[in-house]
This record gives sequence, structure tokens and C-alpha cells, in this order.
Amino acid sequence: LTGLPREHRAFQYLLTQAVPGDPRQVLMTFDRWGYRCEHLSCLGPAKGRIVERLLAERAPQRVLELGTYCGYGSLLLALGLPAGARVLSVEANPWHAEVAQKVLRLAGIDEHRVEVLVGQSDEVIPVLRRRPELGQLGQLDFVLMDHRKKFYLRDLRLLESLGLLATGATVVADHVLFPGAPQFLQYAKSSGRYRCRIHRANLEF
Repeated sequence: LTGLPREHRAFQYLLTQAVPGDPRQVLMTFDRWGYRCEHLSCLGPAKGRIVERLLAERAPQRVLELGTYCGYGSLLLALGLPAGARVLSVEANPWHAEVAQKVLRLAGIDEHRVEVLVGQSDEVIPVLRRRPELGQLGQLDFVLMDHRKKFYLRDLRLLESLGLLATGATVVADHVLFPGAPQFLQYAKSSGRYRCRIHRANLEF
């Protein structure tokens, strides 16, 4: 009835309910909206805890997020990273990227911590190696995939072929069982490049 997309409605709710400059509280406000008002395709708190645990174990410095959406995952990453770490987040939809950037600024996260790159993942990934944030080797320690499932395998193979995955890098992919990314999952299990672990969780909210 408002004529606004649900992502913009969610941001308006954040503006009135969230505490500016407090990323954890912004995430909690996101969760309230998701539980009580409208579904958003964000990770949500249950899967968010899995990501936070992995970040605490690995302490990555150079992180790539594929699928920024409203910035929920970007906030999770920013909260769980050590000092000096950097997130490059890729979003194909410019309207979603705009919302995400506003959410990040509301939470007090600046572009030196999380930078949103607008474009198709297969167009953005090839230019990442030239980014100074990735260091001399131009490699990533941690990748969070939460974009279109049919692109998971394509983009993983692209990261491999360009040498963008550091030795021991962690790749986390959401929704591989439902709605599912069977080719990606089969490759991760059978290629011999990865130790694969499935985390069973509920859908967001």
C-alpha cells in the first residue's frame, strides 16, 4: 500500500526503531521486522550465529560477500572480523545496494570496513585481484555466497581460476539444500579441493 519495495519499508523501520551507530542493535531490529512484519531474504539470527562462529575461528582479513541484499550479512561480517579486516560486497541490484549502503552507514560501518560494489558477480570478480585491499597476492581468506544459487558453482570456479582463494580459505554458501545448488554442492564434495560440511538450519525468520 505504501508503494515502496519491502526492502525500503524495512529500512524505514530501522530508521525509527534502531539505535544509530550500534550494528548489533541494527541486526536485532532487522530480526524483529523479519519475524513480525515481512519476510526478507537475509541470513537471519540462526544462520548468522554459524557465520559468526566461523569468523571467530578463522579471523579472516580479506572477505568477499556475493549478494549484499539489504546489508544484513555485511553487518554480520563487519562485527565478526578482526581489526583492519575489509569486506568487499557485490550486489547486482542497484536498488538493493543503495539500501545496504544506508543500513551500513546507519550502523556506523564506513566504506573502509565494508565496501559495496554494484554489478554482476562474474563481471566484478575478475577485477578484484587489482584491489589493493587484497594485498600483494590479491587473495581472499573468506567468501560468503548468498546471491543467486545458479551462480554459486560458476563463481566458485571463477574465483579458483583467477587464483583469488588463499590457501585454507573458507567458502560459506547459503541455501545449498533449499531452494538448492546441487551442482555447486556436488563439486564442493567431489572436487578434492575442499573439506565440505553441511550446516542444517531453518529458513531465515
